[in-house]
Amino acid sequence: MIIVHHLADSRSQRILWLLEELGVGYEVKRYERDPQTRLAPPELKAINPLGKSPVIQDGARTVIESGAIVDYLIRRHGAGQLQPDPASEAYDEYVQWLQFAEGSAMLPLLLNLYVGRLGEAGAPLHPRINSELANFLGYLDNALSERDYLVGTELSGADVQMSFVAELAGVQGKLAQYPHLTAWLKRLQARPAYQAALAKGGDYSFLIPA
Repeated sequence: MIIVHHLADSRSQRILWLLEELGVGYEVKRYERDPQTRLAPPELKAINPLGKSPVIQDGARTVIESGAIVDYLIRRHGAGQLQPDPASEAYDEYVQWLQFAEGSAMLPLLLNLYVGRLGEAGAPLHPRINSELANFLGYLDNALSERDYLVGTELSGADVQMSFVAELAGVQGKLAQYPHLTAWLKRLQARPAYQAALAKGGDYSFLIPA
């Protein structure tokens, strides 16, 4: 049985969703954030010394980092689901999106979050952050302008991995000018497997109005 060490309101929600899409059985071990600091509890360090989520345990194997977990679950348990043929050009695009999510797209969103807490002291940084956000979100919106999913015509692990980027952008009020990205996120959040994952993961603050 796969165990998902799930931190409330975190990237680990998409791992629950992925497992629901794959139809793989799993157990959720839930951790709550500190109400003042919003940090993960120290108990999580017993599983991942970095104290971060998501983490999965699959038998004797422990896997951290959401991109690595998405890849692992699809390769080991997907039976060919949710990824293109590894010999195809579409697979190269798929891997690109897996890497883009955390390698590029999340950085300006995190900077926007942290710098926003500085108040006026952070004001000089906002033009550069907003420029990068417009660059990455515009790139995503354009990629989705003529397709329902990021790779091909069906959901893949790339959509799962990229979903948190759009969700965090939505929470920060950055989606209004990106209609294709917004429609894609609504499409993902309406999926039965996504809703089933919400039921198992608990309250989640990154939903957008249907």
